[in-house]
Amino acid sequence: MTAPEAERLRTPRQPVARGQAPVVAVVALGGALGATARYALSLWWPVHPGGFPWATFWTNVVGCAVIGVFMVLITDVWAAHRLVRPFFGTGVLGGFTTFSTYAVDIRKLADSGHPGTGLAYLAATLLAALTAVWLAATATRRVLKRRQS
Repeated sequence: MTAPEAERLRTPRQPVARGQAPVVAVVALGGALGATARYALSLWWPVHPGGFPWATFWTNVVGCAVIGVFMVLITDVWAAHRLVRPFFGTGVLGGFTTFSTYAVDIRKLADSGHPGTGLAYLAATLLAALTAVWLAATATRRVLKRRQS
């Protein structure tokens, strides 16, 4: 390959400010805020050994409902800045909701002799979180449709 041909194969590099660095920064900032809020909620509403992990359950359900509203607004209504979705959707809500704590809670329940509670928690969280995101998105679309009429 000659030098001019090789030069055409190279892709121009974007300045860091326009590339992925700002996205990574806002995801990290949002994640720190969301995780801090989740941690504060877990301190306020602690789990008793063998008990149902209500704080994590409601964190995930509420977070999924907010994701449903947010995704409708960001895709159907509002032409937001390119960093809004990574900051709030991935960062804040990703840090607030928690699959890892959910999995650890199930494992703790099973290991401490409460497998029934663990299975109930597993199923209830999945069902409630999926229902919450669907209901929130549907309700948001209906409200927006009524406001436009």
